[in-house]
Amino acid sequence: MGADKALMPLGDGGPPMLALVMERLRDVADDVTIVANDAERYARFGSPVVPDVHADIGPLGGIHAALSHAAHDHCLIVACDMPFLSAGLLHRMASEPRDFDVLVPVLPGESRQGRQGGVLQTLHAIYSKRCLPHIASRIRDGHRQVIGFFDDVVVRTIEVDEIKTWDPELRSFFNANTPETLAAAAAMAKEEEHIPGEMRSSL
Repeated sequence: MGADKALMPLGDGGPPMLALVMERLRDVADDVTIVANDAERYARFGSPVVPDVHADIGPLGGIHAALSHAAHDHCLIVACDMPFLSAGLLHRMASEPRDFDVLVPVLPGESRQGRQGGVLQTLHAIYSKRCLPHIASRIRDGHRQVIGFFDDVVVRTIEVDEIKTWDPELRSFFNANTPETLAAAAAMAKEEEHIPGEMRSSL
């Protein structure tokens, strides 16, 4: 992207993507934390900023940092470049009985994760603090793939048919992580401005 994508707006004068993500998270969570190594840059968003415990590990390190600082036993973790999170889907996930270690949506597609049956959306998932020792063990062994510790914990999936009940177009999982997808996201956001309020609130 050539710049910090979390701070990029959707179109001229729009709020940064991170602000859109945090707005949806605050609708379902009373403890919202930003994982980043530059606290000053994100201070204006009004949430605690915590650094990676294990630097340069990628998403797995971010998940570890979030869980380490979470106030509750289960922590919803999403990426900063997902501007169309569905409040309905997030509430559905938050309402799931907490007898799992990972609750993760699955979308159709060819997975690069080395598994069959679709693509696990590991950066739109709920993790338990019970995952922490397993994540730390993987990091110590030099492994960075998020799903690498899933065999050691209780994983529950949400399948696409149920996801579409709350998010028919699967916009929750749209990543604006290139100039092209950022432009597409800006166009999608402009479309949403013309959706009646009562319909938009369920997105």
